[in-house]
Amino acid sequence: QVQLVESGGGLVQPGGSLRLSCAASGLTFGSYAMGWYRQAPGKERELVAVITSGGNSYYADSVKGRFTISRGNAKNTVYLQMNSLKPEDTAVYYCAADRRRLTTIATFRGDYWGQGTQVTVSS
Repeated sequence: QVQLVESGGGLVQPGGSLRLSCAASGLTFGSYAMGWYRQAPGKERELVAVITSGGNSYYADSVKGRFTISRGNAKNTVYLQMNSLKPEDTAVYYCAADRRRLTTIATFRGDYWGQGTQVTVSS
């Protein structure tokens, strides 16, 4: 059974940092592209970052230069380092896996999803 479990969310003030983790099981992690989505009340779901099985990363313009996606294949974990956080970053963040090794921010699809972790940026 494929399972993705996010952790690391919380409350942070503007300008602060958080690191999200997504632990995967039930799949050959190194063969999947991984991504992070976010969704806030009243907003559409947004794909913010993607990392391919080869380690190439892609970002939405809204987070470029502030967020970094990485993966540790030996631990079946993908991370999202979030710096210089803004109130508009407040959302539930979801980890997702794409079966395809080669994908980009434009073509990524979520074949599997985690339950999400809440990130709140407020002073």
